[in-house]
Amino acid sequence: MDKVKDQVKPRHRRGHTRLSSKNQATIPVEALRTAGLKPGDRLRVEAAGVGRIVLIREEDLVERHSGSLTEAYPDDYLARLRAEWP
Repeated sequence: MDKVKDQVKPRHRRGHTRLSSKNQATIPVEALRTAGLKPGDRLRVEAAGVGRIVLIREEDLVERHSGSLTEAYPDDYLARLRAEWP
């Protein structure tokens, strides 16, 4: 028989993955959706004991804090500052 036909591809159980030879793993889509993660998210990886790894979405600190100091300057501050320009 043909060797390719004789080789059975191992079945993956839903919600499981395995490490590749390059230490890469595919995370099941359902787990990503439940965690609220999406493509492009930056993640921090931490070991949480033997056999446990935690992925933590990094916050965009600029986005988190932008607009939070709205009362730090008077309303006309920017206009006055621009008036000083030559």
